[in-house]
Amino acid sequence: MPKKTDVITRELSEGPVEYTKHHKDGSLWARGQLLGGVMIGYWEWFRIDGSKLRSGHFEAGEQVGEWITYDRNGEPHKVTTLKRKAGGQ
Repeated sequence: MPKKTDVITRELSEGPVEYTKHHKDGSLWARGQLLGGVMIGYWEWFRIDGSKLRSGHFEAGEQVGEWITYDRNGEPHKVTTLKRKAGGQ
């Protein structure tokens, strides 16, 4: 169940919804899309100071493709390429 600091905005009546979550101080912690409560598409996470921490894509709730971890200056620190697990669609 979403908490007070979670914001879900309907995009389409039966399609993906925009999702944001915030740190206790109100600053943005994460944003992306949910479809049926499952993470899909591009997601980003942020530090409490507002700098981007990590970004990447989900397919049906599974991390796929290139995931980037950023340093506090916003520069890529680490890049990881993830593949779908066996049996994935």
